Amino acid sequence: KLRATLGEISDAMEIHFGRFKATTQTIKGAYAKAIMNDTEFQKARDLSDKFYQKEGRRPRIMIAKMGQDGHDRGAKVVATGYADLGFDVDIGPLFQTAEEAAKQAVENDVHILGVSSLAGSHKTLVPKVINTLRTYGRGDIMVIVGGVIPKQDYRYLFDAGTVAIFGPGTKISDTAITVLEILIN
Repeated sequence: KLRATLGEISDAMEIHFGRFKATTQTIKGAYAKAIMNDTEFQKARDLSDKFYQKEGRRPRIMIAKMGQDGHDRGAKVVATGYADLGFDVDIGPLFQTAEEAAKQAVENDVHILGVSSLAGSHKTLVPKVINTLRTYGRGDIMVIVGGVIPKQDYRYLFDAGTVAIFGPGTKISDTAITVLEILIN
């Protein structure tokens, strides 16, 4: 009944209560301290430095949590890991729309938009954020997806324009190597 009279319930609640603003706090150095002697960690750092030498600036990634997905612990761990690997890292606020995430990515001139998805909205929000980036003329921003993504949805996301998908347990340094090798070549 509410949907019929008010539309999407979260939109109606936002009008009445305002948007929830969660705090974003990361800790620099935690990932590096735990994995510093790992060969993949060093390879990712070297590739990050190589990108810097080639482009004159650090690789920049934005980690986005869109929709009603409020599970951000993994996104914060990933953001910390990328920072320790030599990336400039931006973190979007919780509960962003695809349009808001794309706008922030464009305004911050990121190379990569990393979408963290744990709530099953990836088939709706990822194509939407990719299309919004294209409307801004920034189809060059690489969109990667991490989180709990069923294997049967991978092809759908790749066809929509996703460059890489990383499931639970993927080492952050391995994800960084993958995206940096794409960016450098």
